[in-house]
Amino acid sequence: MKYRQPSTIDDLKQLLQVLKLPIFLNQFQLVAERCEKEKLSYIEFLHELTVREHENRQQKRIQSLIKNAKLPRKKLLSDFDTTRIPGLAPSQIVNLASGDFIDRYGNVLIFGNPGTGKTHLGIALLIEWCLLGRKVRFFTAVDLVQSLLQAKAKLQLAQYIKQLDRFDVLMIDDISYVPFEKSEMDVLFTLLSERYEMRSLLITSNLSFCHWDNIFKDSMTTSAAIDRLVHHATILELNTSSYRAACAEQALSKATITQPKKTNKEEGVMT
Repeated sequence: MKYRQPSTIDDLKQLLQVLKLPIFLNQFQLVAERCEKEKLSYIEFLHELTVREHENRQQKRIQSLIKNAKLPRKKLLSDFDTTRIPGLAPSQIVNLASGDFIDRYGNVLIFGNPGTGKTHLGIALLIEWCLLGRKVRFFTAVDLVQSLLQAKAKLQLAQYIKQLDRFDVLMIDDISYVPFEKSEMDVLFTLLSERYEMRSLLITSNLSFCHWDNIFKDSMTTSAAIDRLVHHATILELNTSSYRAACAEQALSKATITQPKKTNKEEGVMT
């Protein structure tokens, strides 16, 4: 497997560029030399290059999926401490991370007090699904509702919701923070209805379902929305103290312990 004819190599490089095979283009000579030294076959040479090309494309696809998810920050599942959450089984998180529920158009609903890790867990799961090749999109509830209202004002609400169909999972973060007016409630309910048993949702909320009348302001719409979300849903309750508050308390305690004591002179005390 010797490539000693410059014209042949140049022709091959041009063909690989045309075929958009960057790994073949950049690595075929290196791999060919190694295969020749190790007396590997032409099939093994081709197989290694093909595997490298495939892995490169997969990596680029994953990077594109994560970029298109519009995540506000990077949060990893490995950094989420499940031991802090009473009754939350690690196996349940692993099962969700596998993404099997997405093919059944199921939903994930995460409830908990502020600072308990709802957004962290949601973003981490989105990243896990990107790694599996799933298309996902992050929205705060405020941003999503505003986008829906803008589409409705342009008489393009149906088209916009159809565009969102390309995402296997939509994450709606902090739904309980939105003081919905009727127009906002209507467009959000329309989205929930259109995705019912067609696509998946991941929703985080500080309010349990019994308080969702405060969100939708209408008992019938609230019941209908809950009915659509709960059907085929996994519900996670993160009922624990605020993780951010605990971290702040630990940092303050550590700073107090490590702070050197002032001498009488530093305190301005006469001795």
